[in-house]
Amino acid sequence: MSSSPDARKRLDAVVRAIREAGGTADACVIDVTREAEVTALFDAADARGDLALVAYNVGANAAVPLLDLPAEDFETLWRQNAFGGFLVGREAVRRMLPRARGTVLFTGATASLRARPPFTGFAAAKAALRALAQGLAREFGPAGLHVAHVIIDGVIAGDYAARQFPTFVAAKGADGLLAADDIADAFWMLHQQKTSAWTQELDLRPFKEPF
Repeated sequence: MSSSPDARKRLDAVVRAIREAGGTADACVIDVTREAEVTALFDAADARGDLALVAYNVGANAAVPLLDLPAEDFETLWRQNAFGGFLVGREAVRRMLPRARGTVLFTGATASLRARPPFTGFAAAKAALRALAQGLAREFGPAGLHVAHVIIDGVIAGDYAARQFPTFVAAKGADGLLAADDIADAFWMLHQQKTSAWTQELDLRPFKEPF
């Protein structure tokens, strides 16, 4: 998927921060809806060592009433949220299965569980991703692969939310939005779970968020 200069700048900043903290990181921008690009990325990653953890956090949203939603836009939502998840999940499993270990995590949303206008197209795609995660977990969990789906029920704190929903952000107050570092901690917890007590689905929301 093409990356805007601003998005690439933020991505490079994350890589730089990881390296400055003593870790190792590389950035690679691809289109997850193109099978050849996904396969090439996993070949390159796998060549550097055992593939231990894959997190699929790609997704796009669109607030469009159903009768105004062009067919191609509905398909784009599905390709980004569900089809890309299928390609990434399949390639991850192919490389993890011979070693009988590995974690594959998929990021869901409130829409994964319920469809509300004007987000019906987005919900259809996110529900498909959730079904994919369940299918992978049931098929490959007994072989030693941990597959989980994480529902993000709320707005994530950051520059985007501050620009797009300033009044909403201000109204939520302290800890009213999901902090990216806290989400990452939950993902890491899932990766570290013992095989005797695996989570297949986890929902994360701020304590102020109604549900």
